[in-house]
Order: sequence, then C-alpha cells, then structure tokens
Amino acid sequence: MTIVTVLVAVLCFGVIIMIHEGGHFVAAKKSGIRVLEFSIGMGPKLIQKKRGETKYTLRLFPIGGYCAMEGEDDESKDPRAFRKAPVWKRMIVTVAGAAMNLVLGFVLIVIVTCMDSAITSNTIAAFHADENGNSVASSDGWLQKGDRFISINGLHIFTATDISYALQNDDCEEFTVVVERGGEEITLEHVKFGDSKTKGMLDFYVRGEKKTFTGVLSYTCRSFVSTARLIWISLRDLIRGKYGFHDLSGVVGIIDTTTEVVSMSETIHDKIMTLLDLMSFITINVGIFNLIPFPALDGGRFVFLIIEAIRRKPIPAKVEGTIHLVGLSALMLLMIAITFQDVSKIFQR
Repeated sequence: MTIVTVLVAVLCFGVIIMIHEGGHFVAAKKSGIRVLEFSIGMGPKLIQKKRGETKYTLRLFPIGGYCAMEGEDDESKDPRAFRKAPVWKRMIVTVAGAAMNLVLGFVLIVIVTCMDSAITSNTIAAFHADENGNSVASSDGWLQKGDRFISINGLHIFTATDISYALQNDDCEEFTVVVERGGEEITLEHVKFGDSKTKGMLDFYVRGEKKTFTGVLSYTCRSFVSTARLIWISLRDLIRGKYGFHDLSGVVGIIDTTTEVVSMSETIHDKIMTLLDLMSFITINVGIFNLIPFPALDGGRFVFLIIEAIRRKPIPAKVEGTIHLVGLSALMLLMIAITFQDVSKIFQR
C-alpha cells in the first residue's frame, strides 16, 4: 500500500461526495433557490472562495460535504429561500444528489465493461473437471456445460457476481438452481458446489461474450440492478441482525479496503479497472443510503415533502429542523464510532 494509492482512493471518494452535493447544488440553482455554501469535506476549512452569493469551501476531512441553502431548516423571509420554493422543485433538489450518485455508478460500470476484454456472462463455459477431474457441480447430472444460471435459492442471477454472492451468502451445502438449458428452464435440486483443488465454491468458468453496443448496455443495466439489490439485501440483513456493528465500515474503512484491493492488482490497467469498479459500488451505495427515510438523510427530507404535498401545508420549520438535527446527531455519533472501529482494525492488522 503506497501513499499514492491512498491519495487516489481519498480523491475518488471526494469525487463521489462532490457529485452528490453537486446534484443538490445544480438543482437548487436551476430552481432559483439561494445557495449559501457548497462544501466538500467536513471540519476546518482549507480553502474558501466566494463567487456571487455562494461560498465554495474545501474542508479538511473527506468524510462528507454539504450544500447549504437559505431557509432549509428554519424560517426565512428571503423569497428565494428553500421552503419558499414549490414542493415539486424541493423534491427534485432533495433527490438530485442521490440521483447523480446513481448516474455516476451507471457510467462507471459502462467504462469498466468497455475496458474489460469481454463481457462476462452467466453461462458455464467449462468445468475444472476438464483439467483436473475435481468437479463437484457437474457430477450426478447436475450442471452441464452451456447452462445459463437464472436463479440460485430463489435469488435471480443478473451477473456472474450474483452467482458468487448466492453461494457465499447462504449458509447451506445444497442449493436449488434454475438454469436455462437448450431453450428450456430446468430446476435442479440439491446441487452441491465445491472445488477440491482450490477449496473454493466455484469449480467452473463462465463464458466471455464479445463486446457490442447492445451487449455493453445490457450488461451495465443488469450489473447496476444487481449492485443496487445487493446493497438493499445487506441493509435488510443488517436490520435483521445477520450482520453486526463490527461488520460496518465508514470512510476510513472504505478507503483502506479500496487501497488494499487496488494494490493487489498487478498491472496499471487492472488497478484502474478495480478502482473504477469499487467506485461504482461505493457511489451506488451512497445514493441508495441517502434515500433511506431517516431524519437528516435525503430520504427523510423527502418524506416531509410528501407529507407537505398531501396536507398542502408545510410542517413547521422548527419542528422539522429539530427532527433532522436529532437524526444528524445520531448519524454523526455512529460515524465517529465506526471510524474509531476502522482505525482500530488498521492498527490491529
């Protein structure tokens, strides 16, 4: 792990935050809302420059950012205050940050797919048994060469990544697999996976397909949906108690993991692909997380706007501001605890 890799990871995370806050910023400006400050990072300011009515700030810690708008959490007599704008405009401004994160994630997946030598399919190209006789999944008439995965234990397979996730996430030795074989859907019960040579779950290769415009677009859409679903599944499992606090990672953990994974890649081409692939996952994660209906998050603010649209009457600014402040305080405490845990893991390692 080099200082250059760390700096690149920090820069990439900063870009993700900038894209998010930039979404709010552009939407607010286009809606005629007064933007007081556009800040990247948190904590002490490093650079600040005022252009027009807006201050542009770069702060010390790359753990977030904000787009401060006039009258966002309090009453204001300014006709261009946030709460003076029509509800539908405020809805657009509120979700614009998350939307830009999702758009960035989609674009990054396109770039990574185009950089790869071929498009990875869900179709079995060959088994390790063809080389060393250790295949498990192909024995007893289970899987065959040319089978295209449709689902594993009820989880729809969008990309090859879903195959690995389905096998690793379910704590079982036998799986119900649905494949397409010869144009027909076939359900295979009690399928076992394993490779006695590598001790891994997968004992087969999937087929690589030639890159075409429609192929890249199709794969990007499937990969985007797969990533978004994986994030929702992880949140659901966290709530259900499958994952604990020790499994969470904050900005420090994300940057540490990014630098570690990128450092494992051998060539510059592979390092760039790995970095962009991780960036796509992180930015989609940031977009979806911000849409959670929790106070202080964009999703929580959007809920208040929906209530206002239904009631045709805004919730008092002081009440809404207090609720968001409590939510923000809770999130900051959680962030501090997770950051402490991330740092502890690095020192322990």
